Amino acid sequence: MSKKIVTQFERTYETIENTWIELADGTKLSSRIWLPTVEKGEKVPAILEYIPYRKTDGTRTRDEPMHGYFAGHGYAVVRVDMRGSGESDGLLKDEYLKQEQDDALEVIEWIANQSWCDGNIGMMGKSWGGFNSLQVAARRPKELKAIITVGFTDDRYNNDIHYKGGCLLNDNFWWGAIMLAYQLRPIDPHIVGDSWREKWMERLENMPLWMAQWMEHQTRDDYWKHGSVCENYDDIEIPVFAIDGWEDSYTNTVLSLMDGLSVPRKGIIGPWAHVYPHDGVPGPAMGFLQEAVKWWDHWLKGIDNDVMDGPMVSVWVEESMQPSVRKPISKGYWVGLESCPAGEEAQTKTYHLTHGKLLERRNDEEEQVLLKTPLNHGLLSGEWMGAGVLGESPADQRLDDGMAMVFESDILKDSLEIVGYPKFDVELSSDKPHAMLFAQLSDVAPDGAVTRVSYGVMNLTHLNGHDRVDLLTPGEKVNAFVKLDCCGHQFKEGHRLRLSLATTFWPMFWPMPEDAKLTLNLETARLSLPIFSGQRVSGPNMIPESAPLTPITILQEGRVDRSISYDILADTWTCITDGVGGVFGEGIYRFDDIDVTVEHNLKRELTLTNADPLSGKYTIYQKMKIGREGWWIDADIIVTQTSDLENFKIVGEMAIKENDEQVFHKEWDQKIKRHGL
Repeated sequence: MSKKIVTQFERTYETIENTWIELADGTKLSSRIWLPTVEKGEKVPAILEYIPYRKTDGTRTRDEPMHGYFAGHGYAVVRVDMRGSGESDGLLKDEYLKQEQDDALEVIEWIANQSWCDGNIGMMGKSWGGFNSLQVAARRPKELKAIITVGFTDDRYNNDIHYKGGCLLNDNFWWGAIMLAYQLRPIDPHIVGDSWREKWMERLENMPLWMAQWMEHQTRDDYWKHGSVCENYDDIEIPVFAIDGWEDSYTNTVLSLMDGLSVPRKGIIGPWAHVYPHDGVPGPAMGFLQEAVKWWDHWLKGIDNDVMDGPMVSVWVEESMQPSVRKPISKGYWVGLESCPAGEEAQTKTYHLTHGKLLERRNDEEEQVLLKTPLNHGLLSGEWMGAGVLGESPADQRLDDGMAMVFESDILKDSLEIVGYPKFDVELSSDKPHAMLFAQLSDVAPDGAVTRVSYGVMNLTHLNGHDRVDLLTPGEKVNAFVKLDCCGHQFKEGHRLRLSLATTFWPMFWPMPEDAKLTLNLETARLSLPIFSGQRVSGPNMIPESAPLTPITILQEGRVDRSISYDILADTWTCITDGVGGVFGEGIYRFDDIDVTVEHNLKRELTLTNADPLSGKYTIYQKMKIGREGWWIDADIIVTQTSDLENFKIVGEMAIKENDEQVFHKEWDQKIKRHGL
């Protein structure tokens, strides 16, 4: 269903293109404000979105229809570019620094002191903005009364784009490369005047090599604990509305946040990728803005409405569907959880393992199996984080499972619903000091098609905690486990459950330094599933609305091409993703009201030879072109990641032209010591 565009609201509003917010140290942050029409002396609540993605020419497409909607319902909305981003002063040195939070506290105080603000402020955001909404709430500014967080984490180490299960996500490199492109964009002279070039050059000279500084912290140390609100959920004392979708990568944290908090709270897990739910892909999209207005009405205006009625968490349960990389629609229904973790609604069902089979009875015979999968297992895994682009969903898993060890249940005589976190446990030994264990739960249709339901990985040197590395002693038995991702799925009658085990998962994760072989004792192996027996519910509003869209002209349609090729003689696979005319397929476009054109192309190429875990190579090529007549910035970036037994290595180059004349050049050549990876 397409969004309903609302043009008549209870309030008219104006959009103020740029307003400076001056901080105590003299730094000026750039903000864009949507201000509802008010009577003389009237004051309204305010909503803050505070991110580094450039209000002028970055998130403009999504800002206008969303923040205009809130303004039309009587809220002032302040969209702020963080220090060192957009037109704001200063340097952006890393994610989620204390400085970022300190600045946000000053911004909130500034908003509260404006003549149009009644002192009641909400904060919201998706991804970075969802993270820092939680982080700022934990700092307890008195004016902040409630937050909405979308596509977020409460644990920066184990549930973000850098590491998962203690293993290195290749998206760490991808996201670091994208941040290089985002942050090289110039400061708009139409806003800051002639000082733009000097400030821009200062940013370019001081820009960090993002992925490298994240790789300096390979265990869950104080660097990651900072900004992880799971360290003390009680720091948050205001109401929280938390939302994500199954095609995103942050669904684990909706339930963990609901479980950890003690404040008034609501959660929704839908079918969507890493987008705001009123733009929800796969569909059906949600009436997110209506639900958000109800939340703000209750907690910022004090209106007694039904926003807290119904279950604590509404969860979309996906029905069995044929696997496809093209997934515009998710088939399913809503169920409700009254508490987290689920109380009476869920019971644990345990499956036991014997050769090739999942059993509902215990296997009392000692049964040893050897597990060593090809390094290229995982070729059709899809994306770690879906962004709403075709091709991101996992394909039919029969090819990947052909490189794994699989165990299947009998044919189901009745349908089976699961909601929550599956888990796999087993006693094993390794022949190498470093090893990874991968586990995947899939739905096998009667015709043999295999749809992934959930998966997880575990760095086996982290079995005693992600804050340390305990190398494995070859041949010594250890009790290992893999926590699979939160999921909601209905297995149909006539289908089968499948558990796949592997020692690798490429191209989603970087390989371990040695190709380990694991010996599993199947007598000890357990697959635990959270069987759901609760009630279906009506779920949230599912009629998406927004204010009018941002004026934009598409100059060239974009696309994202994906391919996998195999060199038979070298036993090497190459995976290519090519965002042509737009890194997420958005095309080349012009923001009409500010006359700025944006083009961002990204091609990534990953190669790995099955004979050698040190053969892994990941190269990303980018072009970022932005500007208007007489002012064009054209940048090319190439970065490559490789590794040997002791180190990761990143080399790269950035070349930037202004009106076809090169004005900046930078090279990188950096090593980062491996630590348990």
